Amino acid sequence: MPDLPDGEEPEAPSAPAFRDTATSLTTGALARRLGVSPTTLRSWDRRYGIGPAVRGDGRHRRWAPRDVAVLETMCRLTSAGVPPAEAARVAKESAAGAAGGAQVPPRTPEPGTRARSRAAGTLPLGDVRQECRGLARAAVRLDAPAVEEQLAAAVDNHGLAVAWQEVMVPTLHAVGRKWASSGDRYVEVEHLLSWHISTVLRRCTRPPAGHGDALGPGPVVLACVPGEQHTLALEALNAGLGELRLPTRMFGAAVPVEALTAAVERLGPAAVVLWAQARSTASLPLARHVADARWGMKGARRKPLVVLGGPGWLGRSAQGLLRPTVFRDAVDALAGLYGAEPV
Repeated sequence: MPDLPDGEEPEAPSAPAFRDTATSLTTGALARRLGVSPTTLRSWDRRYGIGPAVRGDGRHRRWAPRDVAVLETMCRLTSAGVPPAEAARVAKESAAGAAGGAQVPPRTPEPGTRARSRAAGTLPLGDVRQECRGLARAAVRLDAPAVEEQLAAAVDNHGLAVAWQEVMVPTLHAVGRKWASSGDRYVEVEHLLSWHISTVLRRCTRPPAGHGDALGPGPVVLACVPGEQHTLALEALNAGLGELRLPTRMFGAAVPVEALTAAVERLGPAAVVLWAQARSTASLPLARHVADARWGMKGARRKPLVVLGGPGWLGRSAQGLLRPTVFRDAVDALAGLYGAEPV
């Protein structure tokens, strides 16, 4: 018997045989497209009847466009937290009524509930919120509309802080671990997910607030250290400070030392947040140089609070510098400089 492609299994003959292979997919190809395992597709077929309407010539399942559409609906519903049995029923009824029949609305989790999941398709998520599972599956499928919708829903349902810490960050970490363990695969997943997270964060960021007269505290400067390109955490912090109407100045990725120094001297910031994702970019001499900056009239000179953000600073001696470990702590510490109450 010849070898079968990865993820395929022989099938008993079924009539009539499906011959239109030009517009159909094998189980393995469909699994890769949807971001689930071939075993999951076979299980759904066996348990819920979500399978190819017509079988192949005895060698493989062949999934026609209508079958694929049903499975795409099934994946979207389960990603949103709908139980598989109900998702299968709605997917099949939606397909049957696509010509104009009424569709049955799925039952979705109540806002604010903290459903957990220990698996998410091919990504190693661990014990996380149910929303992470749906977001991960949508990202693996490169389903941009679903990614955008689920990110926006997470912010609307839980608020920015929870959405960032408990939905966006765990999913990003899972993609990063998968990328690290599988060579160059999943790079496209990380790029798509990062882009849409950035889009959602900027969408919920208020316009920069003014910082009052010259005697009041200056803005919070947000900058990645030289050589650092990861800006998402700073974008989240910028959005979080914007919720409190605190003045910020976002400088983004890889800010040169000279530019950062000039910005500090011109703005007189209340705080400077320096983000370093990797130890290779985390420069304590730079952080101390910024912390030593002074401005103002003689006898009333001020200096900024320097906040170190990111895993690159871990294990470094940072006496006199603030190093919050979670998003909410960073927001609270910076809000305290202005006497603002956390949201």
